[in-house]
Amino acid sequence: MNPATRQPLEWKFSQVFGERSSDDEIQDADRISTVEFDKSGDYVAVGDRGGRIVIFETKDGKNTADQHYSRNQLEQLDYVSLNHPEYRYKTEFQSHEPEFDYLKSLEIEEKINKLKWCTSLSGSLFILSTNDKTIKLWKVKDRKVKKAREIDSPHQLLSSENTLLSERSFMNEQGIPSFANGNHVESGANSIFPSQEPRSKIANYEDTAYARCRRVYAHAHDFNINSLSNNSDGETFISADDLRINLWNLEVSNQSFNIIDMKPSNMEELTGNEVITSAEFHPIHCNLVAYSSSRGFIRLVDMRQSALCDYSARIFQDEECHGSRSFLTEIVASITDIKFPVDGRHILSRDYMNLKLWDMHMDSSPVATFKIHEHLRPKLCDLYNNDSIFDKFECCLSGDGLHFATGSYSNLLRIFFHGGGSDEGATIEASKDPNSIKNRKPLPRARRSSLSNLTRGFYKQGHESTSVDGEYSLNSSSKLQHLAWHPCTYLIACASGNSLFFYHA
Repeated sequence: MNPATRQPLEWKFSQVFGERSSDDEIQDADRISTVEFDKSGDYVAVGDRGGRIVIFETKDGKNTADQHYSRNQLEQLDYVSLNHPEYRYKTEFQSHEPEFDYLKSLEIEEKINKLKWCTSLSGSLFILSTNDKTIKLWKVKDRKVKKAREIDSPHQLLSSENTLLSERSFMNEQGIPSFANGNHVESGANSIFPSQEPRSKIANYEDTAYARCRRVYAHAHDFNINSLSNNSDGETFISADDLRINLWNLEVSNQSFNIIDMKPSNMEELTGNEVITSAEFHPIHCNLVAYSSSRGFIRLVDMRQSALCDYSARIFQDEECHGSRSFLTEIVASITDIKFPVDGRHILSRDYMNLKLWDMHMDSSPVATFKIHEHLRPKLCDLYNNDSIFDKFECCLSGDGLHFATGSYSNLLRIFFHGGGSDEGATIEASKDPNSIKNRKPLPRARRSSLSNLTRGFYKQGHESTSVDGEYSLNSSSKLQHLAWHPCTYLIACASGNSLFFYHA
């Protein structure tokens, strides 16, 4: 079907985890910092600022979106699944702990920056997690656990029950009274009556999941890690910080290969230069890597050309936005996230002001631009003073590559459709009200000083919460930055504070 003839999707609330009231105070450690679906959509994982990982699974344990349909049937259904998956809590575990680097006198937070699912093997789940410095590979496996309960002392039983137990003890080969539910009470050695001491016996078996750290990839980044991306070969992945991108083998934790190095010989020369903000493997071609920069460029490199890919194969830049530029427009041009669709034909990017779709065959300008914060352009000076201009918003796109989503202030979720004839899209407020669809004035938050800010000459400390003026009220807890799209159906998971919201179409 021609995309232009499709109708816009009608989005509805699905479910929420960690629902809270507006009066509840959120602990900083409980704030969700990343969201990620696995390739099947059966599982979704979230990481928080306290270093924890929480995993949810579909209620029936398998993908409800495409379990009854072949690929051709899904295409005939125009990618719209008849059943939308619902999730339940599976397990959680502590991935990272706070550390202190004594050599650099640097505190390393436990906050989970990124999560990436790896190929599942032998019924086990594998997931990569990283904080600012250390990457870990976790194995999550189900196992049956024996559950026991304390049996009441026999003197509390009725005399008729004691008589019944004694009769059954003669009928049982082991001299043990049996019960239909699998519990039993042992008899004394020389008596047909039970012992007078309470006994704890096996009641049943329950499935539970446990996580085990299989690999630790450490000491390879001098700056804060901002990206993880798995290769389509299933064997390697990349990690990126502000100035370098390293290539790892999943089985080798003590060695990595540096494929991008933007670090100047003299760090004092860094101010005014660009830094890496996001990096992503091509979903099909294992030799292609795309990474974005603080100057609004997207570079696509081919690892087959050289061992060190500093000289990019192609550079994607919006020529219209690189005409007359000021200090503030350069800051908002910084790309905070990039994503490939499944077919690898396009690149989706998010900067502070816009969401842009790039064609891999056209690097001079995006094929579509969706304006997110255009109403804030007159307030850029105030946003700079309040540090909100440095907020980093993620983006995601549907498996068919036609729909895109990103977040904004006031917990707003913005969803767009390419080729639908309208750039307005849908606006949904992530809140405990399932039907809330509002357009409100946005915006800030306390910002940690990072290398990407130093390159723009920004050295001052941020404020916790303030306001631009009476009309543009800023609230540090009121923004939607982290979200992910289900790979097989129209379902979006988005995080606001410590809550995880699901919306489906």
